[in-house]
Amino acid sequence: MLNFPTTLPPEIIDDLPNICGWEAEVTSVVNHDAPVFLPSTNVQLENVNAVFAIALHMHQPTIPAGHDGKLINNLQYMFEHPQEGDNHNAAPFAYCYSRMGDFIPELVNQGCNPRIMLDYSGNLLWGLRQMGRNDVIDNLKRITSDRTYQPYVEWLGTMWGHAVVPSTPISDIKLHILAWQQHFAAIFGWEALARVKGFSPPEMHLPNHPDTLFAFVKALKECGYRWLLVQEHSVETIDGQSLHHKHLPHRLMARNSQGETISITALIKTQGSDTKLVAQMQPYYEAKTLSKYKLGNVLIPPIVSQIGDGENGGVMMNEFPSAFNQAWWDMVHHGGGKSGVVGVCGTEYLELIEAAGCQSEDFPMCQPVGQYQIWQRVNSENCQPEAVENAIQELKQTNPHFHMDGASWTNHISWVKGYENVLSPMYELSSLFHQKFDQLLLNNSGASVTKQPEYRQALLHNLLLQTSCFRYWGQGTWTDYAYEIYQRGKNLLPYTM
Repeated sequence: MLNFPTTLPPEIIDDLPNICGWEAEVTSVVNHDAPVFLPSTNVQLENVNAVFAIALHMHQPTIPAGHDGKLINNLQYMFEHPQEGDNHNAAPFAYCYSRMGDFIPELVNQGCNPRIMLDYSGNLLWGLRQMGRNDVIDNLKRITSDRTYQPYVEWLGTMWGHAVVPSTPISDIKLHILAWQQHFAAIFGWEALARVKGFSPPEMHLPNHPDTLFAFVKALKECGYRWLLVQEHSVETIDGQSLHHKHLPHRLMARNSQGETISITALIKTQGSDTKLVAQMQPYYEAKTLSKYKLGNVLIPPIVSQIGDGENGGVMMNEFPSAFNQAWWDMVHHGGGKSGVVGVCGTEYLELIEAAGCQSEDFPMCQPVGQYQIWQRVNSENCQPEAVENAIQELKQTNPHFHMDGASWTNHISWVKGYENVLSPMYELSSLFHQKFDQLLLNNSGASVTKQPEYRQALLHNLLLQTSCFRYWGQGTWTDYAYEIYQRGKNLLPYTM
């Protein structure tokens, strides 16, 4: 039986999301090995040939575009400016953020056996509360906390400010992870947080620089995560090949420039048009073509993993509801929804195969794309930062396609190239933040500093500036938003030596 703190942190403090100050409590809640789904799952592995897991990604950025430049959510801006662009979709978007709270109970009460994984950015969760959309939050609470529906739903952790990990300052990666965990606990409770064991990186962006990757995986494990979702083409085998068994769990290996190694389980998100595949429930139909595979000494069902935007585009808004319902009814008619091909949550699947005797050591290994070329050039017996950096520079000079920007759900968009006017201020603000607070945190107990309004304000602006949207929509309004957040953050952090 897990023990939880007796009181919950407040969700909002001084009109700001509560993203810091309870780090010790969060760490105590998330670092456990107790099974999450195993005690309640109605799936028995021996009856299953193949499984699939789908996740819905939900995000709207925070922008300085409210009355008098107030920080508001982009969804609120869409409601207030319906004539601009596709802002007329604001109401359908809001419904999409809420509708799983309707779909899951309806399907369960009709005798189906549905599953869904949910990935909501911290920006969006705060924005819904800012807008007074308590109806959306309450609908999500129903399927998160009600024991009747909770076994069918898994929340995935993410970066609070929807920051893409490869270009996030290493010192801020864990701050995003902890901020999301604390904010989530404030909304849904400690027990709900204790069940969050999978992680969804924004934009499916996986770092391939050895030190960034190592810091990322280390932070995930320190924050209690057991696995993360990775894009198929963002990883390679240890010998630099494309994955041989994309429908099996993998062990993602991370080695830094000091030669230290760490690993975490990865479920492989298959390639394809993400939103369309999820909206049309393609993972279910792909799983129908698969059969059991021997891993270690155990026959296990392979898993088709997929994630897509939960609200974006007509296919998601219009086609998903009927396709979602139809798939679960189809399963009822072919095995009662609990045998043959079934849906699972990621943690549920991993706990089931572990209980059957399959260990993470049995999983095939993978690493981020490009790392094979680095480690070919670095002596493993004498791994030093200088040698790693020399190898990277040599590869950049000899291979025009080699880079350390990481890989994401798409290869035609960069969150780095052409965005120096956002990245330079972003790195500067991060540096100012750590210059001001790191020594204070060393000299004092953490919570006495991180509970201070001054720290919370500065942290919020630091995390907000790292939101990927400011480096997605091109130069103009969105880069201007970034610069405004930078200026406000900088004013909160006068330079001190």
